[in-house]
Parts: sequence; structure tokens; C-alpha cells
Amino acid sequence: MLERMSFFAKLYNVDKNPEVGMWLLYGTVIIFSIIVYNLGFARKLSLLKNVVIYTVLILGCTVLTFFAIFLPVGEGLVVAIIILGIYKLRLRQAKHQKAS
Repeated sequence: MLERMSFFAKLYNVDKNPEVGMWLLYGTVIIFSIIVYNLGFARKLSLLKNVVIYTVLILGCTVLTFFAIFLPVGEGLVVAIIILGIYKLRLRQAKHQKAS
């Protein structure tokens, strides 16, 4: 079973200490999902709309956490963060260069 687990599940020892490991995995998935949302999809919205969006995002992360034990959900989110971060950086550089 250990060889089939994802990197973050192994890192947090989900097999040896499932209660703490699952909470850490859940927190990791939530943090990475919020970063991906902010880098790629966030718009300026009212406070109530933001509360609804983040609540639904956190509830959705509950399901993703169970998938993240054996599937590379966390790793995919890290790749998405890297790609969206590079995109935002290049976009900012292009806007700065265009303004000059």
C-alpha cells in the first residue's frame, strides 16, 4: 500500500498516523487550491461572494483529500501553481514593457 500512495500522503505518514496525516493533507490541498484559485481565476468580488466561493472550495477539497491519498492531487496542484505563477509573471512583464 505504501508504494501506491502519493508523495504528500507519504510525507505526512497517512498510513502510520491517519488522523494527523489526513488533517495535514487536507490543509495542504486547501492551501494549494486557494493559491491556484487566486493565481488563475480570482476576480474582485464582494465579501459575501468571496465567502461563498471559499466555502465551496473548502468543501470540495474534502473530496480531493481522499483522492490525494493515492492520486497525485497535491502534485498536480503544485504544477498548476508553477504554471500559473510563470504566466502571471510573464503577463506582468509584458504589461510593464508595453507601458514603457
